[in-house]
Amino acid sequence: MKQPTKLRRYSTISIVFVGLFYTLFIGASCTAPDHSVNRRVFRYNQEGGISSLDPAFARDQANIRAVAQLFSTLVRVDENLNVQPQLSTHWEIMDQGKLYRFFLRRDVLFHHDPCFQGTSGRKLTAHDVVFSLRRLCEPSLASPGAWIFQGKLAGDGFYAPNDSVFELRLIRPFPPILGMLGMAYCSIVAKEAVALYGQSMGIHPVGSGPFQLAYYRPGDGLILHKNPRYFEVENGKRLPWLEAVHIKFLADKQSAFLAFLSGELEFLNGVEPAFRDELFLKNNELRSEYGERFNVVRAPYLNTEYLGILNDKQLEACHPALQDPLVRKALSLAINREKLVRYLRGGIGIPAYGGLIPPGLPGSIDPSSKPISTHSTGSALHEKKRTPSANVEQARQILKEKGYISGSIRFTLATNPSYMDMAVFVQDQLAQIGVVVELEASPGPTLRQMINKGERGVFRGSWIADYPDAENYLALGYSGYAAPNGPNYTRFAHPQYDAWYEQALETTDEHLRFRLYERMDSMLLAETPFIVLYYDQTLRLEQKYVHGLPAHPLDLLDLRRVRYQNKAS
Repeated sequence: MKQPTKLRRYSTISIVFVGLFYTLFIGASCTAPDHSVNRRVFRYNQEGGISSLDPAFARDQANIRAVAQLFSTLVRVDENLNVQPQLSTHWEIMDQGKLYRFFLRRDVLFHHDPCFQGTSGRKLTAHDVVFSLRRLCEPSLASPGAWIFQGKLAGDGFYAPNDSVFELRLIRPFPPILGMLGMAYCSIVAKEAVALYGQSMGIHPVGSGPFQLAYYRPGDGLILHKNPRYFEVENGKRLPWLEAVHIKFLADKQSAFLAFLSGELEFLNGVEPAFRDELFLKNNELRSEYGERFNVVRAPYLNTEYLGILNDKQLEACHPALQDPLVRKALSLAINREKLVRYLRGGIGIPAYGGLIPPGLPGSIDPSSKPISTHSTGSALHEKKRTPSANVEQARQILKEKGYISGSIRFTLATNPSYMDMAVFVQDQLAQIGVVVELEASPGPTLRQMINKGERGVFRGSWIADYPDAENYLALGYSGYAAPNGPNYTRFAHPQYDAWYEQALETTDEHLRFRLYERMDSMLLAETPFIVLYYDQTLRLEQKYVHGLPAHPLDLLDLRRVRYQNKAS
């Protein structure tokens, strides 16, 4: 039998103690909750487990959430998508946007760990920032986050003039870089931990975050304890308010759902369609028997779901009829997004009749929801008129004028099995205008590989933002990033679009940059290399006593200020 991985070089006594803690303290939370004791333990499930606690490999949401509890970054992106200081106190942007100078806090300590050779941990300095970001870029590490700085750094890129000042130097301006520094990849690690644990950093995380590692069983769960020396203080009390975090690895969705209903989890992220009728009425209101126990939190999520259409005529998979923007527009007009969201998504999501950028993010041309960001241009989004919703007759008329009769346009829509219901919906919608769609389902990795190679003419895709800037989406239309050299999987190419994209990244004028973003998004809407289906939302359930857990458009998990109220203690 495979032995559980231990994350510290514990003595035999220490291992026994931690095992007892797991059994008595956290293990008690695996049964019906005992509200006679306020344990201040936050429990949530991470389906599929966590593959690494090394920030350099924080590629998916599971890893990102755990890493955020253990590590800190120079800046953090708040729930309004504004960049706030974290390890830094403030920063200066100089040399026409090519130099970022960060002034660091002087009260940040790394977690206590054997890597510091018996000391209680040491202060974090600017040299640790340089070390961490250089490590991220090392080819030998093969971090999936190395792309953040690829082709952007001037010289070595990272400098520490002294212990409390860090400088980032760029070849040319790149305004999104500030928000990117808040990504989990850019968390600051201790060089002593890297030296001691090497490739085992994924199970020996040493950071400066609000929680520190206590115990880890890969097949069972992860336990984090409050960091008693965490640097953030609020109302005279050191954060976080919680004493511990227990992350369970329940692979079965039904088991996780039942665990939440029985009070064994503090929140449930997402509700499977199979369980929706149990919880909600037809109007999406929570049933009364659950309304007294749970809160429902619905929030924007920076994820755009779309159909991609290959635009490179030199590729065999490229469909000749679909190279005409008007034909692509006809396909878009035939799809009723309201029905898609209502019946397939249970009302979770915003029907998309705008561009690729989600509504509320500066640069979006779809005003269908309130701005997420507090940027001053956000309110201007509501002044724009929405593109009309589905219009089957207009779609038919376009195809007729183009000389296409019923059945003359045929293509295969590639998807993965998880989205087959959506593909069937699209198939039925396009049948109304005489377009014949065959469906092909492939495993996710296989599908991504085929799309990257340009082997599929029409495919279902999605784009989840990594950082709070619309450039994240607009890169999908830049010819310089045509796959396999970047995320432009449709191979869309337009000289004016490229010129706007490059101009936007050269300007430090935020208002001008957002206007350029709007022009690019409008061009994508007009040219339709993407048929945007909906902008995603998150839906989560929380126990009534949970307070202070913000809903984040990047679906991040911020537990620093979580507290329990109206729970017996």
